[in-house]
Formats: sequence, C-alpha cells, structure tokens
Amino acid sequence: MEGQIEAIGRIVSRASRLRQELDGLNNDLAHLGATSQTPSRHLDCRGFLLPLGRRTLIMGVLNVTPDSFAGDGTAGDPDRAIQVGRRLVEEGADILDIGGESTRPGAKPVSADEEKRRVVPVIEGLMTEVMAPISVDTTKPEVARAALEAGAQIVNDVNGLQVHPELARLAAESRAPIIVMHTRGTPETMMKLADYDDVVAEVIESLAKSVEIACAAGVLRDQVIVDPGIGFAKTVDNNLEIMRRLGELKALGQPTLVGTSRKSFIGQVLDLDVSHRLEGTAATVALAISQGADIVRVHDVKAMTRVARMTDSILGREWRQFSRAKDVGS
Repeated sequence: MEGQIEAIGRIVSRASRLRQELDGLNNDLAHLGATSQTPSRHLDCRGFLLPLGRRTLIMGVLNVTPDSFAGDGTAGDPDRAIQVGRRLVEEGADILDIGGESTRPGAKPVSADEEKRRVVPVIEGLMTEVMAPISVDTTKPEVARAALEAGAQIVNDVNGLQVHPELARLAAESRAPIIVMHTRGTPETMMKLADYDDVVAEVIESLAKSVEIACAAGVLRDQVIVDPGIGFAKTVDNNLEIMRRLGELKALGQPTLVGTSRKSFIGQVLDLDVSHRLEGTAATVALAISQGADIVRVHDVKAMTRVARMTDSILGREWRQFSRAKDVGS
C-alpha cells in the first residue's frame, strides 16, 4: 500500500511538471501568434485610420448593380443605395465596399462610363452620410480615378493588379490602401480555369506577385491587403481547401481579407439557394477569423458582426466599436 502511495505521488508530481511545461509552451505560442500579426498597426485610409489586430474589421457589401448574384443590387437608385450604406454602417460595418459591375461567374462586362454613373453619385452621397472608409470595387483605372476623386478611400481590385497594374499607381498617388484578390480569367471564363496542383500554394504565389506590383508602384507594403478570392476561378473543393488552410496566407505578411458571404460553394455544400445561406456564411466567417483574417467582407452585416464579436471574444480580443471619426487609430 505504501508503495502504491509513493507511485501515485510520483505520477502527480510528474503531471504537475508537465502541466507547467505545457503552460510555458502555450505562453510561447501566444507570444508567437501576437508577434506574427499583421505588421501594420492600422490601415491609413487617406487619413481615416482603422486599427488592425485589435478585432476583426467588417466590410459591408454595397452593390449598385442590377445583376448582383446576392440579389441586393441597387443600380439606378442612388438614394436607396445611400440609405442601404447608412444602414450597414449603423449595423456595424467598418468599411463599405461599393461595386458597380458584377464579377459573379458568367457576368457580362459593363463600360467604364456606366460603372462610373452607378458608383460616383453613391460615393459622393455617402461621404456626408457615414463616418466609415469607402472602398471602390472595380477593375478599371478610370473608374477608380473617378471614385477616388469623389472621396473613396480604398481600391479593391479583384484582378490583383495583374490586368491593370496602373490601379496601384492611382492608389499610391492617393495614399489609399489597395486590396488585391486572386482570380484567373474573366467572370465569363474563370470557371474553366479552376485547375490547380496545389490551390493554396498557387494562390499565395499569385498574391505575392500582386503585392510586389503594388509596392513597385509606390503603395506602402503594409497598406496592401490580400484576398484569396473565394469563389473566383475555384471549384467547391478548391474553396473548401483554401478555407481549411487560410492560416497559410499569413506567410505573405500582409493584412488579409476573406469574402465568403452567400457564395455558391456554401449553396452547393448545403443545397441551398442564395437567400438561405446565412448559417453557412456564419460558419465560414468564424473559421476565417480563427485562422487570422483581418477583414471579412459580408452582406449580412448585423448578423456577421455578432459572429465576429463572438469569435474574437473566444480568441481573447477585446471587441469595441471604433470611434466614427477620422484618425480613429491614433
């Protein structure tokens, strides 16, 4: 009996030492995670500073198109679009992303003049209505220029500067951050080009090229945001693989944006049409945040703000609404 007690004592003592070692390892990992966060402490959106790393930033989608895949387009009605944008900010959007041309698979292109006609009045109207940076979602330099002149503070290029690299120069001249997304081909051809040996490695390689194009044009490196392009030139399996391995994008050292909201891979997994993908979107948003996404681009801002807040809280981040004023990061 005495021998058994001694043995139990040795086991308890050893378990205590192992626990201390594990606690130390966890502290080391936490420190490593903190030091591997996005190198910039904020995005400088032409004087509107958005802190990075404190909590997840919410980008609200504002489509001013007649053919949005999500069925939320407001083309031809700037007043309604401005009203929607104001509501999205009230619901928690830190950034508004305004697009005047659908980029869904199979979408037809529109002229630069038509795209400007759709987005510029909305940007001008929102500049006096909301205190949140406005991103222009466009692939055309002339549209980006007009949007920046109207007051837009971020450029979002789904082609990752690999079709029109001059977008980077416009961003640099305006001191605007730029989002570079991975895709292949055009909306009409992209789904014929979803053939990869290693989709994550190839996405990272392409985004690294996009970052270098931006920096060569004068954009500060920590103002280049990378987006893996979920749903763009990618099969369902490709999208799921990227979601599983999102953390690998941190190797680029850039702020990361992930846009999964209402996308078709969610519908195909769950066998649901676009109007019933809220829960599937919520799952992808939570996973993206847990793997290091700095910004999530969403349609359902109120619901996804709650998802982000809960996920951030689990990860030990302090959630608070940023001040609706310029220089909020100072």
